[in-house]
Amino acid sequence: MKYGIIGAGAMGYRYGVLLQENAGVDVDFIDTWEPNVEKVREQGGVEVSRDHKDKHLVPINIYYPEEYKGHPDVWIIFKKQMQLDEELKRDAKAGLFHPDQYAFSAMNGLGHFEKIEKYFDKDKMVAGTAMIATVLNGPGDVDFMGPKNGEAMHMAPYNNKKPDAKMEQIYEDFKKATLGPEMASNWLGMCMTKVSFNAVCNTLCTMFEINMGQFGEYEGAEAMARQLFNEAHDACDRAGIKMIEDRQQQVQSVLDSCEKLKFHYPSMYQDFSKGRPTEVDYINGYIAKVGRDNDYVCRTHEFVTHQVHLAEQMRQYHKH
Repeated sequence: MKYGIIGAGAMGYRYGVLLQENAGVDVDFIDTWEPNVEKVREQGGVEVSRDHKDKHLVPINIYYPEEYKGHPDVWIIFKKQMQLDEELKRDAKAGLFHPDQYAFSAMNGLGHFEKIEKYFDKDKMVAGTAMIATVLNGPGDVDFMGPKNGEAMHMAPYNNKKPDAKMEQIYEDFKKATLGPEMASNWLGMCMTKVSFNAVCNTLCTMFEINMGQFGEYEGAEAMARQLFNEAHDACDRAGIKMIEDRQQQVQSVLDSCEKLKFHYPSMYQDFSKGRPTEVDYINGYIAKVGRDNDYVCRTHEFVTHQVHLAEQMRQYHKH
């Protein structure tokens, strides 16, 4: 099958390069960030490192939406939540989407599938989550964090039905790409499990401007994680959303990740440190909304969401 990547950022590069190099499939990249597109064209590909080592150039095909004439079988979508709506409008206007195409996305947070389903048949959508740490150092320069074959992800049909033949082929291609896929049956519970994980690691590391190892060193890290997970699970219980991990498994997942990815700064921190808006409204804020919609107040998630926005606003006073 042929794949198109919408959003040649950290995760878009990770999926596209691994599919191209390990699964041997055709991949095209679509991006709207001009410095990124022009840098890739100038150097003849994307510079890829793993854990800051072995930087090498991987040739790729990259296009602006308006110049792309290809017809992928599957679109893989990785954009920031705040940018997705305008990106999809631009792509649709450029004629990129067709009725026979499938769409897969494993973006952080929640709220994106409602936007994607405006352009794709629900029966051809695949939801995903990725426990894959990646850093975009700059235009045309990406760093894959973690050991080879250490990638892990989940995927599930958006219609909550049994995967069709095309979805099974996507799974097989992801497996060959060493992305470590597992097929789930309940996309919302799968995604909420990842959202609640990010609501701990991404948010707390961002607020205190620390990496995951530094957070894990704090003797109260487990208690902080448990408090946030308890609220998330309480909200999901009331909403009838069944997570794919229980509370203790999620706490342990954070502790394990803080050891495995001790030098990694989560994506929310990367946005925050570069002066960009964070996705906290789609992570802690989304959990808080699930609670509010089901007559349950997630007090910690509500407060933490405000704290991150306060930290964003205060950056103006700390410029040097």
